[in-house]
Amino acid sequence: LRLLLLCSLWLSAAPPASSIFQQPTGTPAPLRLQYLLEPLHATVHTQRGATATLPCVLRSLPSNYRVKWSKVEPANYGESIIIITNGLYHKNYGPLSPRVRLRHSHRYDASLTITDVALEDEGRYRCQLVNGLEDESVSLTLHLEGVVFPYQPSNGRYKFNYHEAKRACEQQDSRLATYQQLYKAWTEGLDWCNAGWILDGTVNYPIINSREPCGGRLLLPGVRTYGARDKQKDRFDAFCFTSALQGQVYFIRGHLNFKEAGQACRNHGAAIAKVGQLYSAWKFSQLDRCDGGWLADGSVRYPITTPRQRCGGLPDPGIRSFGFPRKELRTYGTYCFVGK
Repeated sequence: LRLLLLCSLWLSAAPPASSIFQQPTGTPAPLRLQYLLEPLHATVHTQRGATATLPCVLRSLPSNYRVKWSKVEPANYGESIIIITNGLYHKNYGPLSPRVRLRHSHRYDASLTITDVALEDEGRYRCQLVNGLEDESVSLTLHLEGVVFPYQPSNGRYKFNYHEAKRACEQQDSRLATYQQLYKAWTEGLDWCNAGWILDGTVNYPIINSREPCGGRLLLPGVRTYGARDKQKDRFDAFCFTSALQGQVYFIRGHLNFKEAGQACRNHGAAIAKVGQLYSAWKFSQLDRCDGGWLADGSVRYPITTPRQRCGGLPDPGIRSFGFPRKELRTYGTYCFVGK
């Protein structure tokens, strides 16, 4: 009897079966696009220096409408307007202004074309139809093919605050990597025990082979994080990202000190290569050289695409490093970069 009484009380308090899985009050259902077509592919893949088009096509033209393109900026939780058009006229905004235009291949086409794609162009973009109360938008991601590399200065590990790390990457023809770029690099084999800044202000390190000095053997492989850190006070290394080169990296043989290395490149109408340029040439041009050479930051490195015993003996391709020798040493050649 007591059990029957409890069951009847529960049933009287419970909502009707048809309402149990209804959408919670106050949560609107996703809006169906009325004027914009869903893009076939939400991600557009490209390389630095290329021309890329982000698709945005209307299925019909409402009266008195505008299309606004903007770039989502996660660092400051905002959006930067790029271009606004009403179908007849348009206006460009911001630093992307000289390199963007509307494709406009037909009257329903509001796709955005970016020329001479730069490293900082990677990210999420929004095409928004502004039409009074019927505003709607589609989001797309511009993804640059590239390579992530860890970077530290000549005076040792954990010397950069966030702003110094950002500057250091830019000086080496790269930029701070995003989390997505670091994660992809980890899936492709990046294993690095030193923690470094990435673009969103967090500090991370990618581990393939769990080991004692890197969090212990019991932790699973992955991109391990320290979370957001104080951008002024905390000091770590940097994870930089670079993409394809608009030029060529080549080696000059010799027994050169650092100053002579720079002059040797200038004698050929080139400049001593930066670290990011060497990584790019290794990644995209399969540069393979067993000779250590000076780079612009004073380090000595060499690129290996086909591992072999007499070139460092390591089993994986990569950029090998001799660190930062004394600049007076006449032991190495130099890697030079000449732009197109």
